[in-house]
Amino acid sequence: MVAAPAAADGDGDDDARDRFDTVVLDAGHGGEDEGARGLRGIVEKDLVLDITQRVARRLEQRGLRVVLTRNDDVTVPLETRTSIANDARADLFVSVHANSHRTRDPRGIETYFASLEASDAEARRVAERENQAFGSAPPASRGDPLVALLGDLIATEHLVESQHFARLAQEQMAGSGGVSRGVRQAPFVVLMGVQMPASLVEIGFISNPADAKALRERERRDALAQALAQAVLEYGRRYDAKRGLAEPRTSEREGS
Repeated sequence: MVAAPAAADGDGDDDARDRFDTVVLDAGHGGEDEGARGLRGIVEKDLVLDITQRVARRLEQRGLRVVLTRNDDVTVPLETRTSIANDARADLFVSVHANSHRTRDPRGIETYFASLEASDAEARRVAERENQAFGSAPPASRGDPLVALLGDLIATEHLVESQHFARLAQEQMAGSGGVSRGVRQAPFVVLMGVQMPASLVEIGFISNPADAKALRERERRDALAQALAQAVLEYGRRYDAKRGLAEPRTSEREGS
């Protein structure tokens, strides 16, 4: 369930505790929950696991501790995904999904951060589709404890940091050759229970012929994984810089 080599325990040094060093990668769906089924035989759960594992390998090579909510074709409940992230005391949570639409026209990459209100009707549709996998709806009542938790998130820097990472991820992935659909916000339940900056990326529309064809190719999946890993590394560099910490990983340079 938790898959990724853990970094060696620190010696209690404050800098080591404050440094950006742990990322949770969440491959959407899994097991009986296939997610979307697309053209050319693509199944969302398999595609996003493959890309998540590629991202993990790249981040591990840069010295980060990476925790996967799943490393196989298994069902992982919502509460388990959030518990894994919170127990790991991660610095960032990234959930990876593939989009789908009832028509074949929409295509491209989009990145989300959590909000009680969707930025537009399409963002609301995507959140509703992904939330159905957990049999969950976003909280609607201000008396709901999850609403209170999200309120705490908004009251802290987590929401701002989530938006910041979402923009980095969108810029990097769109720059890898994809069509950019921008950064949006929506009530994704998987993002609402984690106590850290969190974003959800939709790597393309497997219902679109061009996106589906590209995502079947290893080169395209590699490019997306490299772009997403680079966004994490850049976010981590800025995270440490804000805390006045020197860069510990000389291999973080782009293209290395």
